[in-house]
Amino acid sequence: MAQVLVRNLDEQVVTALRRKAELHGHSLEQELRVALTAAARLTNEERLALVRRVRGLTPGNVKQTDSADLIRQDRDTR
Repeated sequence: MAQVLVRNLDEQVVTALRRKAELHGHSLEQELRVALTAAARLTNEERLALVRRVRGLTPGNVKQTDSADLIRQDRDTR
């Protein structure tokens, strides 16, 4: 697992996170894991933006080949 060091975090933030950890019955470290894991999940809007960005990388004037056809052709050559 990776480790991250966060410097210059406001003391009020740390205090609030400690309180939340206490309310949830776990350590500050576990509370931070939960918060960071939740923050890392992409929203539907972010997913859509990513799809649009990837789609934008594909030229519109290039004919796309169905992958099933390519797989069949490969199987037929064996």
